[in-house]
Amino acid sequence: MDVAGKKAVIFGGTSGIGLAAAKQLVALGAEVIAISRSPDKAGDVPAGVTLKKCDVLDRDAMQALLKECAPYDILVSAATGGARAMGPFLEMDMDGFKGSFDKLWGYANVVRYGAEHLSDEGSIVLVSGAPARKTRPGQAAIGSVGGAVESLVRAIAKELAPKRVNIVSPGVIDTPMVAMKGGERAAFYAKATGGNIIPRAGTADEVAQGIIFMIQNDFVTGTTIDVDGGWLLS
Repeated sequence: MDVAGKKAVIFGGTSGIGLAAAKQLVALGAEVIAISRSPDKAGDVPAGVTLKKCDVLDRDAMQALLKECAPYDILVSAATGGARAMGPFLEMDMDGFKGSFDKLWGYANVVRYGAEHLSDEGSIVLVSGAPARKTRPGQAAIGSVGGAVESLVRAIAKELAPKRVNIVSPGVIDTPMVAMKGGERAAFYAKATGGNIIPRAGTADEVAQGIIFMIQNDFVTGTTIDVDGGWLLS
């Protein structure tokens, strides 16, 4: 796909990985609509990006917004859906575990209601995470959710054809989701990535490059691409 002149809709497009993808698509000549629950808190949004407000769990609002944005050629979701539960499974607040699946419900809503307005040669990209296939202690919730997202994509790829749907799976990425600052932040990322083949946190831009690849490559569907610093092999 030559994205120049194409329209892209990005949920979670005002921060982190979603914003990085929005910037790269604009640089390639695409028109971008970036959607989040709090667009007023958006990061450095470039010209060519239109901001919209929507919660991925609000199906009525999502359907109305997607109809308003239609038609489009690219549909991306990097929206987390809400908080993520962490910690030992046998000590976990099960409401927190259940709430972590808001990411899956949000993605399912995006694809269910977004695909009908997507051009026949269009591309959908979702973002899972390395714990989907290699879960470390304390990551039962996010590993389970990521695994469900990747299974969903494989399950629906044939149904959606010729429209394509793919997954980008990041490892530990330095994004605003981590609120720590300064030395505390550096120490957190050093510990989280010390065992990786590439012992540093990835950047939102590096993950966004994976998203762009999935959009542009017309011979890829139902597939997961890893941007994880060697997480799966470490």
